[in-house]
This record gives sequence, C-alpha cells and structure tokens, in this order.
Amino acid sequence: MGEEKMEITSAVAAPLYVRSKSRSYKAASSDEILEAARAVVGQRMRRGTCFSDPGTAKSFFRDKLGGLHREAFAAAFLDTRHRLIEYVELFHGSIDGAEVHPREVVRHALRCNAAAVLIAHNHPSGAVDPSAADRAVTTRLEQALALVDVRLIDHIIVGGLKTAALAERGGL
Repeated sequence: MGEEKMEITSAVAAPLYVRSKSRSYKAASSDEILEAARAVVGQRMRRGTCFSDPGTAKSFFRDKLGGLHREAFAAAFLDTRHRLIEYVELFHGSIDGAEVHPREVVRHALRCNAAAVLIAHNHPSGAVDPSAADRAVTTRLEQALALVDVRLIDHIIVGGLKTAALAERGGL
C-alpha cells in the first residue's frame, strides 16, 4: 500500500507542459492547466451532446467552472430534445458575486433558437448551498425565459469539485 501512494505522488508531481506563443514548450502553471482542461471539456461536449441526465449537466459545469478564482455565470442553450446548441459564460464577477442580467440570457436564447436553458455559476469559496440571491435570480430568469417560451431546466451551483442542482432541491 505504501508503494502505491508513492506512485500516485510521483505522478502528480511530474510537470505538465504547454506550448508558449514562441512555439516552445514550458512547464504549465495551474491556471494554464485548468484553461487547457476547460478546452478539452469544450471539445468533448460539442453541439448535439444530450443533457437529459442531471449528472451530465453537473459534471459538465463542474469541469467548466470548478477551478475559477472569481465567480462566473454560464448557460448551456439546448434544443427541444435537450441537446447542446451553445455554451456561453455570460457574466463574470468578483470572488463572491456576479451581476446577472435576465435580458442578456433571453437575448442569447433567442439568438440561438433555444427551447431550453441550463444555467450555472461557481462559488469560489467551495460552498454549494444556494443563497437567497441565487434563488432570486433563478426565479427572475425562469419568469423572463417563460415569456419567450424557453424553459429553464436547472440552475447548477459549482464549488470546486462539488455541485448542487436547484431542481433536485425543489428550487425549480
């Protein structure tokens, strides 16, 4: 068992490399590793990926938003069969908040002809319990989207590697 721990430790300690603008390789910083990982998630979850399973949405948003140091509010716009049309990070904020404008979410939904939307944001603190502000913005977005016949499916909160879905908690 002690040898197994040594192997894991040495594997994690090995540096990862990225290509710089001068096209030479250099040891990657943790932010560069996270940026590359988000790009891989974007390649893996392409247009047409089905979000009918809540676990798919939770892992998708966890991979996209989990390592960010400031709050980001994102949306996955879906077709009538809950397949991905487009993923957009709509708003960025500080370490404890991001201002969300429902008209911008509605505008993006109409632009890509979405039938449904999944929204998510991260809590850089790591906590996934929804705040009163999280519940209020969910209600406002649900009402605004309903005016144009777009359904809000869920609001996912990401805190590091943890996630919470408001729909599972009766928030939608």
